[in-house]
Amino acid sequence: MAPVKISYVVSFSSQDPRYPVENLLREDNLQPWLSCPQERSRQLKAELQLERASPIGYVDVGNCGSAFLQLEVGRSSWPPEQPYLPLVPSVALMTPADSRLEQNRCRVRMFKEGK
Repeated sequence: MAPVKISYVVSFSSQDPRYPVENLLREDNLQPWLSCPQERSRQLKAELQLERASPIGYVDVGNCGSAFLQLEVGRSSWPPEQPYLPLVPSVALMTPADSRLEQNRCRVRMFKEGK
């Protein structure tokens, strides 16, 4: 299955000016998307528009210091009040010890269909 291109960022909760959310769109010179240093909610959210409706068999996620991840999907044709569906339920990307010690912050995880 070929990679699906992300067309644009619909919305986002926060960004560091040096590491903006647009980094998620870049295919060259991979850089992270980080929250604004003054942001204290400790949670980042982004809504991304894919190039086209596509079946998703797997997702590769590059982590840069996030303890947890949750991916939800929907269709742009859905009414605004319809909630997104979980593609990857909330999963830990770092152990509590790694998080406290700021170790193993940068990793790549693959989430496959049915696993």
